[in-house]
Order: sequence, then structure tokens, then C-alpha cells
Amino acid sequence: MIGYFCLVLHSHLPYVHHPEHDTFLEERWFFEALIESYIPLLMTFERLEKDGVPFKITMSLTPPLLEMTKTNGLTEKFISHLKRLIELSEKEISHVQNQEEKALAVFYKNRFTQILEYYQNLDYDICNGFSKYAKDGYLELITCNATHAFLPLMQHQPNAVNAQIGIGVRAFKERLNFRPKGIWLAECGYFQGLDEFLKRHELEFFFVDSHGLWYADEKPKYGVYKPVMTPCGVFVFARDPESSEQVWSATTGYPGDYRYREFYRDIGFDRDFEYIKPYIDPSGVRVNTGIKYHRITSKEVPLDQKKLYNRDEALNAAKSHALDFLNKKLSQTQRLYEISEQPPVIVAPFDTELFGHWWFEGPEFIEYFFREAAKNKSLKVATASEVLEKFDTFQILTPASSSWGSGGYNETWLNGQNDWIYLHMNELHDRMTNLAKQYENETDPLKIRVLNQMLRELLLLQSSDWAFILTTQTSVTYAVNRIKTHVKRFLDLERQFMSNNIDEQYLAEIEQKDSIFPWLDYRMYLYQKI
Repeated sequence: MIGYFCLVLHSHLPYVHHPEHDTFLEERWFFEALIESYIPLLMTFERLEKDGVPFKITMSLTPPLLEMTKTNGLTEKFISHLKRLIELSEKEISHVQNQEEKALAVFYKNRFTQILEYYQNLDYDICNGFSKYAKDGYLELITCNATHAFLPLMQHQPNAVNAQIGIGVRAFKERLNFRPKGIWLAECGYFQGLDEFLKRHELEFFFVDSHGLWYADEKPKYGVYKPVMTPCGVFVFARDPESSEQVWSATTGYPGDYRYREFYRDIGFDRDFEYIKPYIDPSGVRVNTGIKYHRITSKEVPLDQKKLYNRDEALNAAKSHALDFLNKKLSQTQRLYEISEQPPVIVAPFDTELFGHWWFEGPEFIEYFFREAAKNKSLKVATASEVLEKFDTFQILTPASSSWGSGGYNETWLNGQNDWIYLHMNELHDRMTNLAKQYENETDPLKIRVLNQMLRELLLLQSSDWAFILTTQTSVTYAVNRIKTHVKRFLDLERQFMSNNIDEQYLAEIEQKDSIFPWLDYRMYLYQKI
């Protein structure tokens, strides 16, 4: 054995829950992730375990995602959504004329049916699946900060940072019934001193992007290829840039291969409006259905000229790329071992949704990689905690402030498109801080409910997703509405609280809509430096 490979999957979605509507466009984000990434990955894990393949993955499950997986309303909507897709795929079998397309329509019908059956076998809760593989030793599940807030822009608010970390740990424990050892900091965002908060909440390790170690206060002796320890005693893993380039690169990464399924060509946009109308958004907005008949072909080829997708060819590509990736990791570890004379640790972190949602064959790529890796004794796959157990000594240093966003620092979450958010966020933070202090000993159950809900609104406002969406200009209207809605609800509740004129019906409606963290206590926003 000459090296360790640590695959890290970061699983996150913003908290989107609209019980006031039978269907809601942005709730499809959750449904698509279940259908295309989370459930296919669990099915992949099942095949690997059945065949005795020793796969190892470190996987974050963020609190907003955990909360959505147990929300009954979303579960019912998801089942209904999946059944409509099965109906659509059956309709497609009769509709298409080309035999190749007909075979693909049958493929989608079978796939959607299998996913529904698998979901039912999980008792309609994917956490049951992830927990099983964690208990069996294949997965190491870790948490994230409460609502995926970008912590470097909150470093002047220690109680906000502390609440994000503490609530993130509590949310994980409430849902999965054990304490997480590690944390994925939202957007890989780190600032000097953040490790003090992690230590306070008994977290043992976290991850930074490569330059977080490259530009640390001391030069890391082994670069990004061995975990280090902060002065607080928390371990740090850094991303391997070579692995990221090989898999994730938009120009040279595996997902761009011509044989893979084309993400942007979908029958939701191809079919006649009246035909597809029952399966898109009720407003008439065309959306992806997940039924896609074409392959990438070439980046130079227009969407309407893409060639038909061939599933067998795509899986052969995934198998070939998995073997290529393994060979590159073996070559890399051999090279690093010869330089350092100790086993290097290659950390390859990715968004979970890359595998399946964006890269349809991604789960199979992971499966093939672990099957091939099991045949080779030079590279040992391991979880983060297993890696830490292999070393007796660690270099102590302070990582540099960093993120894995564009440019490596804060510009994705603070720029001319989204800077206005922070005026509201900081103002509400100050108000919540003062109220938590002033009413720390409140005993009136109704007033406690109001304070708890105000904290929920602030936490949801703090999500990094809204700033990210405004930067990428993807679902801007929705993000702006969410920001304004959380601000308004906070201020409405504050006004009622201060005037001692609480509208219980209004409060109950908001509690139903923004129902994240039902156990939340506003006193979690209090903070005393140790």
C-alpha cells in the first residue's frame, strides 16, 4: 500500500418547502436530486455491498436536506411527481416512432419504477439508506453548518457562527441519532479562528480547498497530501487539485465525453405544449422532466442536432473513465510516495449532485471505480476518520482564509449582484442578538414560539444559496422573493412581539411554511466566549 484515496461527497439543497401550493416549481430541485443522484447512489451502494466490494465514502448531509427528507408534504409530492413521470414514460413508449427512442422510453419507465420501489423499501426516507451504509462501515456521514451560511462573511458575528455550527451538529444528531465527527463547511468557507467554534462543538475534522493549506501560516510539509492539525486540535483535509481537474473540469473532465447523456436536451422542451402540459409546471413554464434521448455528441453541435443516446456506450465510457481515473491516482500516489517517503492522502471532494443529476452516468462511474480499486492493493480507499487513524504525528498550522468558490475566496457570495442582502442580514442579526439577550429567561410559551420562529427566519435568510443564485443569475426571482419573505416575516413577528399583540394564526401559518428545526430554541443564538 502506497497511498490513501478519500472520496468526499457534499450533499446539499436549499430548504424549499411550500405547503401552501399543491405543486411548486423550485421543489423540483429536491425531486430531481432524489431521482437522479441520491437514490441511484444508494442503489449503487447496494450493488457494491452485495458483491463484497469495500467502497469507502465520506459524505455530508446538510441540515436543510435532512429536514426536507422527513417532511411529509414533500414526501407525498415527490411520490406524486414520480408517478407522473412513470405515466409520461408510458405515454412516450406509444408516442415515439424511432425504435431507439422507444427503447429509451422503456428504459426510463423501468428506471422510474425501480426508483419508486426502492424509495418505498426505504420507508420513504433516504436517510434510512445512508444510515444503513454508515452503520455497515462504508460511509462516514458528516454534517454542515445549519443553513449552509457562508461563514467567512459572518466572522464579525461570533454568536451567528456559533449558532450555525451548533445547530448543524444538533440537526444531524436529531435526524441520524449520533454525533458527527466531521463537518463540511458550506462552500468550503474557512476563516482564521473558525476552528475554535468547531472544537467547541466537538468536531474533529473539516475540509478546505487546496490554497487553504498552500497559503497557511506555515508551509505544509506534505502540501495537500496529508491532513494537518490546527492549534485548537482540529484536523484539516485539503482538496487534491488533480482529481478535481480530471473529474470536474468543464473542458477536460470526464462528464464532457460525447457518449454521455446531454443534460440540456429534454422532452419538457421538445414536445408539443398540449402533450407535455400535464407534466411541466402548472403555470405553463417548461421544465426538465428527466426524460432525455440525446447524448452530448460534441460541444460544437447545436442542441437540436444532437445524436441519440446509447446507454451501453455511455456505461462503457463510464467504465473506461473509472479505470483511467484509478490509474491516474495510482500514478499520482506512486510519484508522491517517492517524494515524501510516506503514503500520501488524496482527497477528492465533489458536490453529490454531480453524480447523476449533472453527470447522468456518475453513479456508475463511482461503482466502476471502487470495483477496480478493490483489485489493487497499492491504493487504499478510506473515510476521513480512517485516514486520521493511520498517522501518529501531524503538522500544526493555521489554514488561510479560503473557499472553493470562483476565485477561491469570497467574491461569489459578495459582489455587486448580491451585496444588498447583507444589509438586511446584519440588521436582523443585531435585532435577534438583542432579543435573545433581553428575553433569555422568557417563560411565556407563545412569546417563546415567536422568538424561535424569528430565529428560523434569520437562519433561512443566512443561506449562501440566495447569494449564489444572484451571482449565477439562475433562479433570481425566486431567490429575491425568499430573501424578502424571510425579512418580512422576521419583522412582522418582531413587531407583534414588541407590541404584545401576537397573531397566533399568522404565527402558525409561518411555522407550517418555514418548519425547519422544530426543536429550535432562540437561546441558541446566545454566545459566551470560553
